[in-house]
Amino acid sequence: MLATPEQPATPEQPDSPEQPDSPGPSAGPESAPGPQPKPARRRQADRSAATRAALVTAGRRLFAQHGFTGVATDAVVAAAGVSRGALYHQFTDKTALFAAVVDAIEADVAARIAAEVAGAATTDPVEALRLAARVWLRLCVEPEVHRVVLDGPSVLGWSEWRELCQRHVFGLVRDVLAAGMDAGRLRPQPVGPLAHLLMGASDEAAHYVARAEDSETARAEMTTALEHLIDGLSLPQD
Repeated sequence: MLATPEQPATPEQPDSPEQPDSPGPSAGPESAPGPQPKPARRRQADRSAATRAALVTAGRRLFAQHGFTGVATDAVVAAAGVSRGALYHQFTDKTALFAAVVDAIEADVAARIAAEVAGAATTDPVEALRLAARVWLRLCVEPEVHRVVLDGPSVLGWSEWRELCQRHVFGLVRDVLAAGMDAGRLRPQPVGPLAHLLMGASDEAAHYVARAEDSETARAEMTTALEHLIDGLSLPQD
């Protein structure tokens, strides 16, 4: 048997300094626990929401540039930086993604119209309607409105497209009309049907402007026509 080499002696460790007694639990704020990690389910929900947002953002840019038929799903997932499986986990198909993009653009359009009307600080509901019409006819030539929102019926069908558009804008129109009637500036009548009528006229005006060869002239013509329509509904100011 081989002899085991002698191990050097372990150096003596210095005495550890005496530790103070640990304080007991305190009811004060210092004993409150720090931030807790998110539960796994919450983290998964956050990742899913981020993936969906990335796909909508990518789809919004690509559909505005190339239209619905000009965009392949491979281009969308590449632009979003996600897998094809992630796309189909979030959306049943490209049409469902397109619907989500229309919804996002419509929400932004409604917010922009509301912000400009609010920024004008007008107290006259009739003038607010005129201003909203002018803003809408200016926005309708932007690529994502022209090539996505206004092209929506050909992709989604009329009913689904109409529901998406009314989700964000219909309430704004209805509220301004109701305020105008309450203020005595608009002729009293059922608000809902009138809101539908004005939205239909505004959407048709937007189609006319967006597809015109001379969009500036078309916008001036349609702005005048919509303002005449609004004036026909109004009553004189006291």
